[in-house]
Amino acid sequence: MTSLDDRILEFLNENKPTTPTKMTSRASLPYSRQHVDRRCKKLDENGLVENLGNGVYMITDDGEAYLEGRLNTETWEFIDE
Repeated sequence: MTSLDDRILEFLNENKPTTPTKMTSRASLPYSRQHVDRRCKKLDENGLVENLGNGVYMITDDGEAYLEGRLNTETWEFIDE
């Protein structure tokens, strides 16, 4: 996980669903659209976001759990409260 991954998940949590292009412009991310797209694909592979098609992504329940501190992405285990 990178700081950009956190920003992507936070943005999708507040503005779902959307594209990397809109994330880059609306969130004023200091990264290229291509880099944001690559990170979205990686987050999709790990189940934290879902690709809805045509480059549109939305956060998953696991992504929300990560933001809430209930998912450890080093072990991919849920943290019991």
